[in-house]
Amino acid sequence: MTLHLDVCIRGGGIVGMGLALQLASQRLRVGLVAHAAPAVQDVRAYALNAASRALLTTLRVWPDAHHATPVRRMDIWGDNGGHLAFDQADLGCDALAWIVDVPALEQQLHQAIGYQPLIERLSPESPAPTAALEVICEGRHSRQRDARGASLALHPYGQRAIAARLQCEQPHGGVARQWFANGEVLALLPMAGNSLALVWSVSHAHADELLQLPAPAFEERLMSASLGTSHRLTLTSERASWPLMLGRASRWVGPGWALAGDAAHCIHPLAGQGLNLGLADVAELAKVLAARSGSDYWRSLGDLRLLRRYERARQADVAAMAGFTDHLQRLFAQNDGPWPALRNGAMRAVERSGPVKHWLARQAMGLA
Repeated sequence: MTLHLDVCIRGGGIVGMGLALQLASQRLRVGLVAHAAPAVQDVRAYALNAASRALLTTLRVWPDAHHATPVRRMDIWGDNGGHLAFDQADLGCDALAWIVDVPALEQQLHQAIGYQPLIERLSPESPAPTAALEVICEGRHSRQRDARGASLALHPYGQRAIAARLQCEQPHGGVARQWFANGEVLALLPMAGNSLALVWSVSHAHADELLQLPAPAFEERLMSASLGTSHRLTLTSERASWPLMLGRASRWVGPGWALAGDAAHCIHPLAGQGLNLGLADVAELAKVLAARSGSDYWRSLGDLRLLRRYERARQADVAAMAGFTDHLQRLFAQNDGPWPALRNGAMRAVERSGPVKHWLARQAMGLA
């Protein structure tokens, strides 16, 4: 017997689950097609901005204080004397961002879906349901997206991200720290207690070397890369890694289908905006579909003209952020000629410029 739905979502990650909850809150019947999650330790943490926090709070899935740590200040160092600092007090906000434990957020989403009667959990082996709209949130390697002729053009950075959890001997004070050096980016993000989340973007060869080091030697490398400003660091988890790429799908929508999250776009993690862009997809698509109750009441959920409104709105936002992160990564990868002096001089100029600095902060916070 065929299951009839309003929307079928393919992909059970944070974006897929968030979209399912958002659409169910609009009284739509949703099917969520997802593989069972593997039972492995997940050391990832995301920096979520105010817009993402507002969405997840509305869905009642925002993690508790132990799993969502506010960033009070962010210090960014260049590789030739450049320094840039953002402080919540200067911006008059609760926090610059929140560092959220991925497993805790996923657990909140799973529990909320279990209590939502309008969401039907489906396995990929289940008979294909009928739905007016299919949303593909399967990640960058989505077969469902490729089958619709909307392949993701990927441009490798020649880097991998290394993620891990650390313990710092001194309180971090809610300060996030980031260092640019030799085209590589090290970020230490505050978590509960004295814990830190590591995201270190390095070349493939450097990643292979770092992943093979014993824990004490890895910790020494971290201390050296952070210029000794983070006090003594102790590794408290396994190390995970994945390749870094820039990507954007050729098309985001078609008759009866749409892409969201990493199935539509992926960017360098140096600005911590990957999941924020995916959750902004959720908010925009839900807004476009909800607008049908007005002048477009007669349109189907899968109406192409309706879905193109979503595509236009999100492509512009994603293109701006992808362009910013890509140019910044490439700028710091240039180590010859005048580039080191120019980029570090630019950092110092932004630090002295109140309006520009304030604008950049609001962009990152999703408040622009």
